Amino acid sequence: MAARTQKVTPLLRELPSVDEVLRGEACATLLVRSPRWAVAQAVRDAVAEARARLRGSQPAALELDEAALSRRVAGLLAPSLRRVLNATGVVLHTNLGRAPLAAAAIERVRQVASGYANLEYSLSERRRGSRHDHVQDLLVSLCGAEAGVVVNNNAAAVLLSLAALAAGREVVVSRGELVEIGGSFRIPDVMRASGARLVEVGTTNKTHARDYREAITSETALLLKVHRSNFALIGFTAEVGVAELVAIGRERDVPTMVDLGSGSLVDLASLSLPVEPTAPDVVREGADLVTFSGDKLLGGPQAGILVGKAELCERVRQHPLMRAMRPDKMTLAALEATLELYRDGLAAEVPVMRMLSATAEHLHRRAEELCALVRRAAPGLRCEVTEVTSQVGGGALPLAAPRSFAVAVSGEKHSAEDIEGALRAADPAVVARIDEGRVLLDVRCLYDHDLVEVARATGSVERA
Repeated sequence: MAARTQKVTPLLRELPSVDEVLRGEACATLLVRSPRWAVAQAVRDAVAEARARLRGSQPAALELDEAALSRRVAGLLAPSLRRVLNATGVVLHTNLGRAPLAAAAIERVRQVASGYANLEYSLSERRRGSRHDHVQDLLVSLCGAEAGVVVNNNAAAVLLSLAALAAGREVVVSRGELVEIGGSFRIPDVMRASGARLVEVGTTNKTHARDYREAITSETALLLKVHRSNFALIGFTAEVGVAELVAIGRERDVPTMVDLGSGSLVDLASLSLPVEPTAPDVVREGADLVTFSGDKLLGGPQAGILVGKAELCERVRQHPLMRAMRPDKMTLAALEATLELYRDGLAAEVPVMRMLSATAEHLHRRAEELCALVRRAAPGLRCEVTEVTSQVGGGALPLAAPRSFAVAVSGEKHSAEDIEGALRAADPAVVARIDEGRVLLDVRCLYDHDLVEVARATGSVERA
């Protein structure tokens, strides 16, 4: 040990100081075009790595030339949250930010975010206004409700509704609807956090009208129905529909709340997808309060939307927790623009709707185009068009498997893991999936202008 230390110590002393490198020629140009802190950190990291290798009796090539330092600086300056290309075929990919915004929503956000806005100011009346007024008329018109409220996500919508309407009292829910969604959002936990008391009725697979009727007492504040967005019960099952549950509630003067989870404003059956209850449908069936997400099937920004009876919506708006859950101006701007597209009959301009409605013929043509681009960009890789199934994702339509097409990429010198890793390391990163030793680039969630960038990223595989 002592002998090794004697050999290493002189080498450690030969390592330059950070200040010495910063004064050198390699950093001169870098310091002109990059922040000093980033250049200094790049040098510090390079020297520290060399020191660690020497202490571990490993060769320590000190990379302090301009090119090596430039790569380090670029890594330090790269944003953590950045654009990626979604080649997974999962339309509402939670890990990739769920719904991409429509062009109109992006432009509205740009306008509102680049300066001041009338977020809580009435321009017509020259007085303080409410941020909730900006989208209420749209929600009322599109859903057929008396009123609407927006918070920062649907979990907040559920929590706030329970806190405002049922704190200290009972809420009746079917055992088959005590769902858990991503991020460990569990209905029993949310109920407990709201201060409401959960009353479970029925069994996992069967709940009848009599179960609700027998559970209602003077302490019952709400009947809650939760849509099973991310799983399905099949076989020997029974559940109480919204209209029947509403009728039971009205018999005993108890309001009915429905959490749709993903929620949609349009009938997805027209897109050859499984039947999904829409917010307008549930309002028409008499639900007193309906909650759903803005960034899933609606195709807007992350938001929680509540529509229903005016008196209940007002109680939610006035609850003290609202201030912690209210949406910001950019969320409201994007949501308003998205809702306007639905109002104006332009739902096809919402990216989620466009992706879900893409025909097999269209997807096949785009896969053929991408395959040709990949062959030119990465001639050493094998690629072919193959039929696959996509997913809706985002905890929506768990049984849906829309037909799609992908470019399957493989290589003799590169494993599927190597190819997939190189794609993730590209700029912009391409996120794909691996199946049977091949990397699949599903074209469903790729824009036309993404295809060239995806192909360029495959070229980086051979350069890696």
